[in-house]
Amino acid sequence: MKYPICIEWGNENTAFGIQIPDIPGAITAGDTFEEAHDAAVEIAHIMLGEIAADGGDIPQPSSMAKHAANPDFAGMGWGMLEIDSTPYLGKTEKVNVTLPGFVIRRIDRYVRDHNIKSRSTFLADAALEKLGQA
Repeated sequence: MKYPICIEWGNENTAFGIQIPDIPGAITAGDTFEEAHDAAVEIAHIMLGEIAADGGDIPQPSSMAKHAANPDFAGMGWGMLEIDSTPYLGKTEKVNVTLPGFVIRRIDRYVRDHNIKSRSTFLADAALEKLGQA
């Protein structure tokens, strides 16, 4: 899943800060943007692991526009952070799904063209996105 990140730009005197507004407690920093980015990936996994361990629902990404309108984030930069949340969604279960061949070919092309792990990952992400809108 792609989560919006809020970036507080640093310089040679101050650290770069990153917050992931959709993941409670996911705030970190680093001396360089690259260090802050790597720390953001790490804190996202830590916080998602804690949420899952507590039996909570894994938060779905909101739109960047929603967060950018928040005055708490005024003047900050924005980016996206790709996080594989599937390890926190519980044990996988096999299901049998019937789809038209055209849809399967489109899914497989999308998976290949966007370097997605598998057809199952794509379908799970699409379902979570749709369920998050409900």
